[in-house]
This record gives sequence, structure tokens and C-alpha cells, in this order.
Amino acid sequence: MNKSDTAMVLFSGGQDSTVCLAWALDRFGSVETIGFDYGQSHKVELDCRATIRSKLAESFPQWTDRLGPDHLLHLNALGEISETALTRDQEIVMGENGLPTSFVPGRNLLFLTYAAAVGYRRSASHLVGGMCETDFSGYPDCRDETLKALTNAISLGMDRQFTLHTPLMWIDKQETWAMAAELGGQALVDLIVEDTHTCYKGDRTYRHAWGYGCNECPACDLRAGGFTKWVEHASGKAV
Repeated sequence: MNKSDTAMVLFSGGQDSTVCLAWALDRFGSVETIGFDYGQSHKVELDCRATIRSKLAESFPQWTDRLGPDHLLHLNALGEISETALTRDQEIVMGENGLPTSFVPGRNLLFLTYAAAVGYRRSASHLVGGMCETDFSGYPDCRDETLKALTNAISLGMDRQFTLHTPLMWIDKQETWAMAAELGGQALVDLIVEDTHTCYKGDRTYRHAWGYGCNECPACDLRAGGFTKWVEHASGKAV
């Protein structure tokens, strides 16, 4: 990675994408963000994005000059063709196909393709995403094999070499919290707790130790469980 390179970060406003944004800011000379409005039920995550970007620039002066423009794309068609718990009023349960009803078919495939298209215009050859195989719900478009194949196809189709970085691919949520602390200390951990959104139900009515959420959906379970393990581990280290 070259400090003069530009990276495009898939930035939803959630915990994982915020850690990935910090990871990219720590490594690249210029970092831009891209988000997607596809009619998701937890659309409140999009409202968090500007606050997170602003606080990152204010609280981490070493990253201020590296944080470039934000891009928000509207992919209404994805929501219209998706019969899922993230685009309809449905419960999150395991479907007959062995995947949870929160799986939005084609979502990450489209996100990466659009991010690369914007990156092509912005001379950003590095793409950064928070996909993960360790703590995930079985989504096939989060798998390392899928993403490598897609990145290769994008590079061939645009006749420009893109490199995809997935810093969270092989770590769990406890390690994601630890990465945040390593990148930005308690200030970044506090920002993630207070200002990011992960809850699938879009619930920001109650603040838990790990942040806001319904404390019932799979996303909240992962975030809460990882936070508890990280705190316990960090406390043990301190002792």
C-alpha cells in the first residue's frame, strides 16, 4: 500500500465499516467513502455517516487531511426486488434455503461494482469493505472466494486493476473491537459506541454498554457479545 494511493471505503455507518474506515485512514494517503440507500429497514444507519466522518476528522488530526469526499448512491431497485427482512416488515428467521431472511441477494455484488465504478472516476484503485467470514450469518456474498472472484471480474471488465481489502475477513467481533482500540484508542471505541449503528431493526431508543440497538436481532447479538468478550479480555490484560 502506497501513502499516495486513494482508497474507496464501503461505509454504511455501522461498526464494521467504521473500523474499516479507520483502518484505511491509517494506511492510505487519500480515503473516500461510499454508502448505499437501497430502502433498508435500518435506514437510520445512513443518518450516522456524516456524524462519524465529522468526528473522525475532528478527533484524529492525523487522519483529517486524508479523509476525502463522501458518495451516497440510491439503489431503489435492489429494495424493490428483494423480499427480505432488511427490505420488508419480516422477522429474521432461517429460510428454507439455509440462509437467514436478512440476506439481500446480490447486495455486496452490486455495492462493490458501484464502488469500483465511482473509484474508476476518482482514481481510487483500492476498495475496502467490512465483509467477514468469521462472524457472519452465512451470507454467500461475504465469502472471501466470492469477493476475490468479483474483484477479478471488475478489474477485467474495467481494464483497471482494483485491489479489495477486507480487514475483518478472518476475525470475530471481539477482535474487531480490539482493532478499533488499536487504531484509535478509547476515543475511537467511544465513537463507535455512541455514533455507529448496527441493529437490523433500526432501534436507537436505548443505549447499551456497546451502543444503541434492539438487543435482540442477530446484529445486536454479535456486537454485544463481542464487546463483552473484548472488555473481559482487556480487563484481564490490565490485571
